[in-house]
Amino acid sequence: MEKEKIINTDNENKDETEGEIKSDNDLDNEKDEVVSSEDKIKNLEDKLSRTLAEMENQRRRFEKERDDAFEYGGFSFAKEALNVIDNLERSKISLENDEDLKKNNEFKKISEHLEIVYNDTISIFKKNNIEQIDCINKKLDPNFHQAMLEVEDDSKEPGTIVQEIQKGFLMKDRLLRPSLVGVSKKSKKEDNKDNKTKENEHKNDEK
Repeated sequence: MEKEKIINTDNENKDETEGEIKSDNDLDNEKDEVVSSEDKIKNLEDKLSRTLAEMENQRRRFEKERDDAFEYGGFSFAKEALNVIDNLERSKISLENDEDLKKNNEFKKISEHLEIVYNDTISIFKKNNIEQIDCINKKLDPNFHQAMLEVEDDSKEPGTIVQEIQKGFLMKDRLLRPSLVGVSKKSKKEDNKDNKTKENEHKNDEK
């Protein structure tokens, strides 16, 4: 009988110990579930934040595209229409340089009508915020001008625009096309003078 009691007591102790172990495991599982839930919430919050940020970026891109379409919707058309001005100018120059045509009685009328068409075209461009770039006697600016040749001119600072080969235009603050220009450079004589002056200054510094 005593042996049976001892065995029963051992079994009871085992049950209690197993119960305690089970309780600890349950707590660990609950902690894991809590941590797992928190991670899931954080992941969802991150995804939501990224989605909202992307939606905001898309909204801004859409608004910019809409504004650009409103402001510069005719940009491509305007760029192509510059050919009209070029052709009108070429026609004017051709008429003015044709000595035989100048003898014709109709020359004056043709020239006047051509001038009217040219001025009307420029006026329409201005009404649509398309302006000619002012370039003569300005310093060369690569943002607005494209140098095509150099002209010796000691009366101007090197890099000054002294000749306009083709007119440039802006549409509001956007470049339609750059001005094609000729810029000044020092003559060879002037360059030689400058080189001699520099050499003399260098020699004086050495003394």
